[in-house]
Amino acid sequence: MSLSSAISNAVSGLTAVSRGTEIVASNLANASTPGYGAREVSLSARTFGGGVHVDGVIRRVPVAILADSRLAQADLGKALLTHDFHSRIEQAVGSANQPDSLLGMFNDFENALTIAAATPESGPRLQGVLDGAQALTQKIRAIADTIQASRSEADQRIAKDIDRLNTSLSEIARLNRMITVARSKGQDSAGLEDARQNMIAGISDIVAIQEVPRANGQIALFTKGGATLLDGTTPAKIEFSATPVITPQMSFQHGQLGGITFDGMALSGNQMSLFRGGSLEAAFDIRDNLAPGYQSTIDTYAADLYRRVATDTVDPTIGTGMPGLFTDRQSTLSNVDLTGFANRIEVNAALDPENGGILSRIRDGLYGLSSQNVADGTILNNIRDALARRDSAMIPRTGVTNHSATTFASEILTFAANDRLKSEAGAQKSKSYSEGIEMMLAAHGVDSDQEIEQLIQLEKAYAANAKVIQAANDMLDQLLRLS
Repeated sequence: MSLSSAISNAVSGLTAVSRGTEIVASNLANASTPGYGAREVSLSARTFGGGVHVDGVIRRVPVAILADSRLAQADLGKALLTHDFHSRIEQAVGSANQPDSLLGMFNDFENALTIAAATPESGPRLQGVLDGAQALTQKIRAIADTIQASRSEADQRIAKDIDRLNTSLSEIARLNRMITVARSKGQDSAGLEDARQNMIAGISDIVAIQEVPRANGQIALFTKGGATLLDGTTPAKIEFSATPVITPQMSFQHGQLGGITFDGMALSGNQMSLFRGGSLEAAFDIRDNLAPGYQSTIDTYAADLYRRVATDTVDPTIGTGMPGLFTDRQSTLSNVDLTGFANRIEVNAALDPENGGILSRIRDGLYGLSSQNVADGTILNNIRDALARRDSAMIPRTGVTNHSATTFASEILTFAANDRLKSEAGAQKSKSYSEGIEMMLAAHGVDSDQEIEQLIQLEKAYAANAKVIQAANDMLDQLLRLS
């Protein structure tokens, strides 16, 4: 081997050592940086003349674990949003030990009826019945309003998620192009790949994403349901229009609420499965299924209260088509469609002195003349008995029949609590799994001990190559002295 070849080989070795040292320093400096992929130098023997060639920098990223991490993030995003919804509904309904729960309000109203029936001549006791009825209807309306607020917030969440998804996909497409350009120029693209990985991680909670490598360092992104989000230089165009105000009667099935438009095609209910997994699916489920289910139940409960006391067997002064103690905004409840009744239920204004009513009508009858017998508590007892009467109709979601109004309220509390507990368990499971995957991912990140060991090897390589150059230099000096 000639001196020039020896020097050339040693210089190539020093170049590789220099690049390797730079990569080790970068790895150690970014050991705690989220999304940073540990790097290593890719080397190969030079074809002619010997020595070593620096082919580039490789990111050490466990592809399989990274894919599992993204699916876990989507599952966690879905679980957390669902749990948040059920927690909010349970809080609105209340628990059995809370005096301001639905059951607590009903019990207060029932107790007020019992006390007033014992002393019907007492104005304060009659006022207690009115106050109890009004508090109960206010609680029912508050629960129904919470349900609709949850639907509106879910609708707005969908719009924000779609906007975030579109923005991130455009940025990922841009990074794809930049990585291709960098590689074509022989430049290090690892930093750009880190940025791209972080962008994908930032939308993994929205929808379950799967990544497929393409040529020249590019990637394609697909949803787990099969939709192509990005494959090439132009991302898919995803559109959604939020609805400013959502009422109980509005639904996606009837075209009153927005759905996803994917590359110009409006997706049907079945096609929405393309975007399953993640917070996007959870938000649609809340808006179109979970919240309407709760609405139907609370509407049925409100209608049950209305019908129990709106008969002439309870109050002989009530005629056909007249509302009783409870009203649909001071009108008769229609049996055609109960949707939204819980948002409209009110106590009959004929009883409320603040609205021009007469308080004694609670005792004497809604539509009759004032009774001369102020000690007659028959109607009050009739109302209480009607609420306690066993009804053969089935309570929604439970299958329970032969129930009283108390049982109905209790069942609503029960399934609200059960839904919250079930969703909480699901969220905890998803969180534990996601954290486990992240720990596995972190274990494949920067290993400080391994990097220090690599640094020692590089130091030895540097010393060896430097010794070759020093030896060559000594030989040249010797030759020059001989000449």
